[in-house]
Amino acid sequence: MKKKLAVYIVLTLLIVIQFIRSPKNESTELLATDITKVTEVPEGVQQLLKTACYDCHSNNTIYPWYNNIQPVAFWLNRHVEEGKQKLNFSDFGSYNTKKAKHKLTEIAAVLEEDEMPLFSYTLIHQNAKLDELQKKLIVVWAKNNAVTYTAAN
Repeated sequence: MKKKLAVYIVLTLLIVIQFIRSPKNESTELLATDITKVTEVPEGVQQLLKTACYDCHSNNTIYPWYNNIQPVAFWLNRHVEEGKQKLNFSDFGSYNTKKAKHKLTEIAAVLEEDEMPLFSYTLIHQNAKLDELQKKLIVVWAKNNAVTYTAAN
């Protein structure tokens, strides 16, 4: 009897939390502080960043269908917020020169160490998997910009 009650309670909670919505990280505008507006980002690099990085590291997340299911949506929202705290391509122009150069250096480092994109992300987003040539393209771009970048503010 206690097991049956526990199952009903869990099912009820799962149903109730479906009505609690997480805020979405969606924006249709490209801010003046977007990295593409404050530094030169070659088209190939820009496309790779959008495909492999922007969902978690910008204000423009493209949500999958399963974002409508709780508690998955809570987990995704927290993941995106943490990603944006570490690096937000949409706000890159608001970083001072030192911080921006550090972030560019970190981009290169996490790619060289195969830390990004996260395995949990590429498991479902197969197109976000970067091959060695794609990684090298971003790494070279990031390292070069880390040397030459100067913030506008």
